[in-house]
Amino acid sequence: MLNPPKKTIHDIDVEGKKVLVRVDFNVPLDIERNVVDDTRIRGALPTIRYILDHGGRPILMSHLGRPKGQVVESLRMGPVGKRLAELLDYPVLTLKESIGPRVQQAIEENPDKVLLLENLRFYPGEKENLADFSRQLADLADVYVNDAFGTSHRAHASTVGVTAFLPSVMGLLMEKELETLGGLLEEPARPFVVVLGGNKVSDKLGVIDSFLEIADSILTGGGMCFTIIKSMGLEIGHSVTEDDQLAQVGSAMKKARKKGVKVMVPSDIVVADRFDKNANYRVVPTESIPPDCLGLDIGPVTVEKYCSILNEARTIFWNGPMGVFEWPSFENGTKSIACCIADADAVTVVGGGDSDAALRQFGLEEKIDFVSTGGGAAMRLLEGKKLPAVEALADR
Repeated sequence: MLNPPKKTIHDIDVEGKKVLVRVDFNVPLDIERNVVDDTRIRGALPTIRYILDHGGRPILMSHLGRPKGQVVESLRMGPVGKRLAELLDYPVLTLKESIGPRVQQAIEENPDKVLLLENLRFYPGEKENLADFSRQLADLADVYVNDAFGTSHRAHASTVGVTAFLPSVMGLLMEKELETLGGLLEEPARPFVVVLGGNKVSDKLGVIDSFLEIADSILTGGGMCFTIIKSMGLEIGHSVTEDDQLAQVGSAMKKARKKGVKVMVPSDIVVADRFDKNANYRVVPTESIPPDCLGLDIGPVTVEKYCSILNEARTIFWNGPMGVFEWPSFENGTKSIACCIADADAVTVVGGGDSDAALRQFGLEEKIDFVSTGGGAAMRLLEGKKLPAVEALADR
């Protein structure tokens, strides 16, 4: 998939070296600042353990939330470091800064600990990819490892800038993400079925175009399907739509017909009288959506049709919920499709983001072969676009 191929942590010697590792620990915290979902922390453990087992000293860095270049006390990395220590079963020292002499001193005085730098986004130089900030990060270590696939589509100091000053390779999670997602576009077992949902069709057109070259069927739901339905000349009421994308959607559907790829829209819709978890709702055929209603989930006939296709699949990729699954009245579509994917006799890959949240909500995450840690990065990769943070790594 990568041309030219990039070096991984297996290609360097970390023994006795300080290893600066970009991880993606942008995890949700509750009101008491406890980590609510540690999936991304768990994803980084193999790389951290590899460095420790091979005599290296991991110095970890990540962002958390959107502090916009300022110190925000509620977004300090302390709770993340605490959870990491529990999962790693190894001492972790979380620092109050990311750069500077106190950080250098802490590194020298704590050779027997994993170090976690403070929230990178407390510094304007991170998002702006400033050379000075990048250099100060690089001064902390001997080599650099990027294991943060979820941020690889962003050209920030910690993902791109630092590579100008240190030997730079990818970690084990990054390698697995690229191999798994890249494999979908190369030689998937067939039938290859793609399930796309979520709110905006504009976020999916690029990946639809890419999948039209390789997929056998594309099943649509969520808010994005209503722009497709409207492009077919049907009434969608107050359902979410992107009118400025209608022409592009029409072109995509024309290409699908030419390629012989089935792009399916729901046969029935769960409509409501307002966007509210307690709204009055009912199921209607897609061609009979009332002008004063909006669609919030796919209906049972659609679930049955989609599941029959998924049951025959040998490779499945899913990104985006089928409806407002956070509300019990409108969760059935997403839950049912997730169950069908989980039970399918197929290689199953989920593109992170809200799809991952849905899997966790319904207790199905362990039944999926691979769940990406980066929704945005995964979609960009599947569109065939370059990931700046990957491009910046050393060629093999």
